[in-house]
Amino acid sequence: MESTKTLKQYCKEAKKRLKNGFWQNYETELKKELEKAEDNGINANKIKEYYVAKVFNNINKEENEDEAFYKKVKSILDTEGEISNAIGRLTDKEYYETLSYEEKQRYTLSLSERYLKAKERYVREKELLIN
Repeated sequence: MESTKTLKQYCKEAKKRLKNGFWQNYETELKKELEKAEDNGINANKIKEYYVAKVFNNINKEENEDEAFYKKVKSILDTEGEISNAIGRLTDKEYYETLSYEEKQRYTLSLSERYLKAKERYVREKELLIN
């Protein structure tokens, strides 16, 4: 089973979006695009569908990134088991080279925490499949 956000976490995120004016900006941007679509003879429903998908992807972007990271970790653990250089393999080398020394340290610690969480999830899922 995967860990999911609690209702309280979802509420905090929604409140943050409201405070930051996310939905007002969304409405303004959508109206502008709908006007442009009407002027260019483009179907307004297609514009609305695009913006709904865009908002949904932005809200869930962090979850998607975590899921992609988990898939990388799962692949490593499935093929090679626990390895000593897992953090090195998961590091984005190009991004890492652009960081200062302190940022590199923070990035590595963050990556390590994410790896441990993903590994715990992997172990839990394997236990559920075996039993």
